[in-house]
Amino acid sequence: MHLGHEPLDLATAFEFRIAHGASHGHANTLVRIEHEGIEGLGEASPAHYYGESRPLVEAALATFRPLLGDDPFALEAIERRLRGTLEGQAAARAAVEMALHDWIGKRLGLPVWKLLGLDPARTPLSCVTLGMAPPEEMERKLETVVGFPILKVKLGAPGDVDNLRLVRRRFGGRIRVDANASWSAAEAVRVLRAIEPLEIELVEQPVPRADLDGLRWVRERSGIPVFADESVHGVEDIGNLAGRVDGVNLKLMKTGGLREMLRQIHAARAHGMQVMLGSMVESSLALSAAAQLAPLADHLDLDGHWLLAEDPFEGAPRERGRIVLDDRPGLGVRPAGRAAAMAGRPE
Repeated sequence: MHLGHEPLDLATAFEFRIAHGASHGHANTLVRIEHEGIEGLGEASPAHYYGESRPLVEAALATFRPLLGDDPFALEAIERRLRGTLEGQAAARAAVEMALHDWIGKRLGLPVWKLLGLDPARTPLSCVTLGMAPPEEMERKLETVVGFPILKVKLGAPGDVDNLRLVRRRFGGRIRVDANASWSAAEAVRVLRAIEPLEIELVEQPVPRADLDGLRWVRERSGIPVFADESVHGVEDIGNLAGRVDGVNLKLMKTGGLREMLRQIHAARAHGMQVMLGSMVESSLALSAAAQLAPLADHLDLDGHWLLAEDPFEGAPRERGRIVLDDRPGLGVRPAGRAAAMAGRPE
C-alpha cells in the first residue's frame, strides 16, 4: 500500500470562537491510500488543545507508512501496529483508518454503512454550531442558520445567558449548549439553572476534562442532561463516566478511527448512556466517515462543512441538518469545486 498526504486548508465562513480560542480556519491533512489501482481518502483535523498539529500529523504518517503492510482488509492488525507505535496522534490514525475503510468499500462496491449492516433510515438530524460572539455578530450568524432544526451554541464567556436568550427569541427549534470545559461546577449549575427555562436539550462538557466528580455534581443539580466531550477519548473513559453523565460526544479525531468509535458506542450503551457523534472543523470527507455510524447515535453534531466558506468535498452532510447515507461506495465522498482538480493528483 502507498500512503501519501497533502495539506487541506479549510477556511470558516465566520470567526469560530469557543472557550479554547478562536480561528478563521483549520490546517487539516488529506490522506491518500493507493493499492491495486484504487484510492481511499482520509482526513486529519488535529486539535491543538490535545497537543496535535499538522506537522505532528505528518510526522505520524511518516512513521505509520511502513507499518501498513499489503492487505487493506487487515484492519485489526493495522490498528494494533499503529496504536503500539505512537502515543496519541488520534487524528492521524483516524485519517489512515478512514482511508482504509474508503478503499475497502470502493474495492467491494459497497458503502461502509452497508458493510456494517446499518440502517440509514435511522440517521438522526444534525445540529449546526454557533460559536461565541457579541450580540450584533450573533444576530448576523442567526441569519445563516434559518431552516436548521437544531442549534448548538458555544458558551463560556460573560453575557452567555443574555446571548442565549437572544438566540431563543429568534430560533424556535431545539437548542443545545457547549461550554467546552470552561466553567467550575458551581458556575455551571448557576448558568444552567438560568437557561433552563429556554428549553435547552443538553449541555456538553460544563467542567474541566479531569473533573469527573464535577460532572456528577452538575448533573445532580441541573435539569438539563449533561454530556461529556473532552473527558472522553478512550473506551476506558466510558466506564469512568458511568453514573456521572447522561451521554457522551464521540469524535473520530479523538477515538482514532471508526473501529474504536464503534467500541465506544457499544460501551456507552452498556452503561445506559446516550450517544452523540461530533466533529472538529472538518470537510465533508471526515464528516462522511463519522456519518457511516450515524444510525447508531441518538444525536449528531456533524456540522463542520456548514461552518466552512468552501467545502472541498461532497458527501453525507447535506443541507439544513440532514445527513444522507446513499449507495456510493466507500465513504461516499467525491471532490467538489476546486478539489475536483486535486482528485488523482500524484504525490
